[in-house]
Amino acid sequence: MSQNHTDRSSSEDIEWCYDAVHRVSRTFSLTISELNEPMARDICLGYLLCRVADTIEDAGHLPPAVQTELLQTYSRSLEPSSGTTVSSFHDAVEEWIPTTTNADWEVVENAGRIVDVFHTLDDHSTRTIRGPVRELVDGMAMFVDRYAEAGGLRIKTLDELEEYCWYAAGTVGTLVTGLVSHEATDEQIAQMEENARSFALLLQLVNVAKDAATDMEEENNVYLPLELLHEQGLDHSDVSNTDNVDSLVPVIEQVTERAEGYLDDAQAWLEAMPETRGNTLSAWAIPFLLAVGTIRELRERPADVIEQGNVKISREEVHSVTQQFGGDGDPSIGELRAKIRQQPLHQY
Repeated sequence: MSQNHTDRSSSEDIEWCYDAVHRVSRTFSLTISELNEPMARDICLGYLLCRVADTIEDAGHLPPAVQTELLQTYSRSLEPSSGTTVSSFHDAVEEWIPTTTNADWEVVENAGRIVDVFHTLDDHSTRTIRGPVRELVDGMAMFVDRYAEAGGLRIKTLDELEEYCWYAAGTVGTLVTGLVSHEATDEQIAQMEENARSFALLLQLVNVAKDAATDMEEENNVYLPLELLHEQGLDHSDVSNTDNVDSLVPVIEQVTERAEGYLDDAQAWLEAMPETRGNTLSAWAIPFLLAVGTIRELRERPADVIEQGNVKISREEVHSVTQQFGGDGDPSIGELRAKIRQQPLHQY
């Protein structure tokens, strides 16, 4: 059932949105926990608006034509002048919501509730968020339609992978940059805008590398580029097959290397970022440093992506990273990056 009830208070809706983020995303849960108002609310709403689309794109039970139509309807519902309301989206998606819902589908089911809170943000925030979110949704619809006959995404080249990563994450980098640079200097804005794509692609490419097998098994999407698989005598259908570990490892390594190439620019984005309107360095430095740790693990044990399903860093290291930002003053991102690249931070 839709959660669009007029007898709810605005505070109840906001509280629900924060709770939803903590249930669907480990990374953004950490980020939002580090932010203060009003930035925490802006980022929370921006993320949830994107998560609605991401869940539809990943839904293996939806026919591609339905996915495309739902994404296009959702995109239009976010534009006030389109004539399409979020209620129209809810009516269209309701029959496709699984009987036993998880946290992701609860977010889809409550899209109207999220949009209601989104409309309470100030004009700058709504303008800054709406454009990138719609670009993300439209890009996902385009990719689903592109591979409709395959029944799932089948990325062909590294360039196409980065094109997909732009829609899935680069747009979010634009969104975040627009929000956190609202009160920045011209120099800060220029440096952030120049490097926002790198920050976003770093995180997304790390996800592609570490989740390659589970993406195929759970979503029927293969993001490992076919051109890299062909170099090893493989096809998209060979991904996640443990018999192909030795041949898949070089592919995982190449995607990891591509991600690692964005570290310097991503760090430059962080170092230019102002801490205003409730923004904090820790909110974005923590996922950056966790990505560094994941790259280290991918370099050391790439076979685990196929044999174990993914590669993760330990909870102890996550805790150690988050604890670096608890005192007075911000630590050196460069120094932490160098240490984490060598070994887990909690082992020093």
